[in-house]
Amino acid sequence: MLPDMHDDVPETMEDEAPEVSHVPDHGEAMRIAEALLFASAAPLSVEELGGRLPEGADVEKILQDLAELYALRGVNLVRVAGKWTFRTASDLSFVLARDVVEQRRLSRAAMETLAIIAYHQPVTRAEIEEIRGVATSKGTIDTLLETGWIRLRGRRKAPGRPVTYGTTPGFLEHFGLDAIEDLPGLEELKGAGFIEGRVPSDFSVPLPSDADALREDEDPLDDDLLQPLDMHQTEASEE
Repeated sequence: MLPDMHDDVPETMEDEAPEVSHVPDHGEAMRIAEALLFASAAPLSVEELGGRLPEGADVEKILQDLAELYALRGVNLVRVAGKWTFRTASDLSFVLARDVVEQRRLSRAAMETLAIIAYHQPVTRAEIEEIRGVATSKGTIDTLLETGWIRLRGRRKAPGRPVTYGTTPGFLEHFGLDAIEDLPGLEELKGAGFIEGRVPSDFSVPLPSDADALREDEDPLDDDLLQPLDMHQTEASEE
């Protein structure tokens, strides 16, 4: 008589169930991230995406795969101001040129002022005028504040406690920069024709920093400056 094989199986083996892996499906997570990025009116950060994707999803890997997937398409996945968004491929911008709403062009004084703030921030109005060699009108500063590309940072610890200015994430997004360090350096400026002729040996382009933390020579803004600024920015955004 053959032995009953069932009796030889330990009871613990009958009761144990195989462990089920809860690793999210990478392809499905990519589809969700793709939909979120397309639907968002503003660039999304890794943290914002991670909060909407299935638990355990590898957000960095998903973004990398999506960027590679769209690299040769009409839209590309790019990182601007530390966040991710879809943008028209740069080589196809001419196709959409006639459909773009023409925006008010900044004056030469405003562009020069913006460049000085970007490279020398935090910088005061007096320091801007010293670099430009001419006076800078309040209207020029107000125009740049309205664009949302510059902001009031703090007050310089100096006589008169002048206001210091710096750039915003909106500046990076508009000019397609991931970080302020991506501004062109000396060689790039020379190659683009912005700097011509012989450059002095001691000439250098500053290394800009748009860190939120105030520097040792800056004090926080006064409350009387913060309130008007908030109202000013709200009005600009509503327009």
